[in-house]
Amino acid sequence: MKITPKKLILDLVLASNDLPLSAKEAVAACRLFNIGETSSRVALTRLLADGLIKSVERGVYQLGPNAIELADEVSARRTIDRTIRAWSGDYITVFTATLGRVDRTALLRRERALKMLGFRELEKGLYIRPDNIDPDLTVVMDQLKHLGVESGAIITRSSGFEAAIKSRIQQLWDGDALMKSYRVLSEKLETWMTNADQLSLDKAARESLIMGSSAIHQVVFDPLLPEPLVETKARDNFFKVVRKFDEVGKVIWHQLRQDGFVVVPSTQMKRTHTPRVPME
Repeated sequence: MKITPKKLILDLVLASNDLPLSAKEAVAACRLFNIGETSSRVALTRLLADGLIKSVERGVYQLGPNAIELADEVSARRTIDRTIRAWSGDYITVFTATLGRVDRTALLRRERALKMLGFRELEKGLYIRPDNIDPDLTVVMDQLKHLGVESGAIITRSSGFEAAIKSRIQQLWDGDALMKSYRVLSEKLETWMTNADQLSLDKAARESLIMGSSAIHQVVFDPLLPEPLVETKARDNFFKVVRKFDEVGKVIWHQLRQDGFVVVPSTQMKRTHTPRVPME
């Protein structure tokens, strides 16, 4: 996943636990990815204009009002696998054909929201997913609207599809590809954490951010399918590994920040131990 100055700085602020981030620190962190000072300061300006960060004093920033909901949503998605329930065979459907497609921004927000909650398009304007998430349909409605689905969408539970339609529905998701990605990414992250103490601090920081961003993106957009569409044990393990990796990355970046984001040649600096993280 490409690391842009805007994304990097926002990630640092999100992970700071309300600790302010200075412009000097942001510039130094961006330098680790060969991002120049001008690009770093432009990113700060844009984040400020978008309300994603706010200035608490001259040249010092914290999480802004427009990023708080984003932070809460991403945080909730990291543990959402713990709330998945057994599937009875019913579905949740969302009908959007009456909402229109003229407003491109609204359309993109709507489609992103539906994808984020695992819905796929069965027919034009008709989205569907297994009913194995929150048992309260009102909660699902609120989540969709919060993420960007307009209030005119018709959201309901559906069942009793004929066999041919059921087959079409289940083909909307590639369960085999999901299973493969769970196993491959889990192994990749576990291997990296095992060998992390052999890396220089700056290299560990760069790699943990790139790999962590990619893994968290998959977690956020995971469709949370039930058995038998996927093997839920493999997904649960993947989510657990991602949470562990995320904590390791936070420890590394905290240590790097304490060192002033100073880049030391890898031949001169090796960490002597793997960062300790809380066990689940």
